[in-house]
Amino acid sequence: MSTRNRGLALAGVTALISGVAIWVNSNGVAAYGSASAYTTAKNTMAAVVIALAFVLARAVGSADAVAVTRPSRPGQWVGLAYVAILGGAVPFVLFFEGLASTASVQAAFLHKTLIVWVAVIAVIALKEKLTWWHVGAVALIVVAQFGLAGNVALAADVGTALIAGATLLWAVEVVVAKRLLRDVTPWTVSIWRMAGGTLALLLWSAATGTLGAIWPTTAVQWGWVLLTGVLLAGYVLTWHQALWRAPAVDVTAVLVLGAIVTAALAGAFDGAAVGASAPWLALIAAAGVMIWLAPRLPGAYGRRGAT
Repeated sequence: MSTRNRGLALAGVTALISGVAIWVNSNGVAAYGSASAYTTAKNTMAAVVIALAFVLARAVGSADAVAVTRPSRPGQWVGLAYVAILGGAVPFVLFFEGLASTASVQAAFLHKTLIVWVAVIAVIALKEKLTWWHVGAVALIVVAQFGLAGNVALAADVGTALIAGATLLWAVEVVVAKRLLRDVTPWTVSIWRMAGGTLALLLWSAATGTLGAIWPTTAVQWGWVLLTGVLLAGYVLTWHQALWRAPAVDVTAVLVLGAIVTAALAGAFDGAAVGASAPWLALIAAAGVMIWLAPRLPGAYGRRGAT
């Protein structure tokens, strides 16, 4: 299997985790009460899980394969700081604050435009090349998300602006992380993202006087924080491993496949009507196949795996 295909396979695992996490989080945040406190708690748990996973992986694996790179240039420090603060902290605050004042359907649609912004920024900043197959796949994803959102009409309100801002920050984070991964290990980016992001969230909670609300007070809350923390840790670790091996646009497009997993869980456990969404979910699946096969389709080009 080529480096790129291994990256896309890992992105598929990330999409699976994401699909489960979105469904789980919709239940977990309700049990926890405060969305911002819940986010900080699960991110803190994810940081702890990643630290434990790193120690365990170092104990049983190769030191070269499981290593943390010390930044050697100012630009790398700046990039890691961006990933931690403007990727792992600020967008979460913006997103959940925006979600409190705008429709969830509109929020979901805006967030799923991530692939569009990653494609634009990656072409400019990383010089990633796109074929018409990539463009077609991204178009299918946008059309599918529009269909899943029920022909949502975007409202120009503060909530929309906050969620759009969060999405743009996450898009830039993808490109910054991809650039960093040319020089540092995926473990480095993952640890910085969760440890630094969690610290920033804790400082924000302290500044806003909500630090006391983060600590779980019931067994149910502990259960949700543990479950979602493990899922988030798995998401971050597999995501950076995938991004290290394959182009940013490709892995971001594959990530959208998580919507199929979320829809299946909602249909199986919440009684949601999946039939009406099936055509749009099929478009997302088709887009994933197009991305996977892009280098082998007419008009494609040769690529390096980990660029």
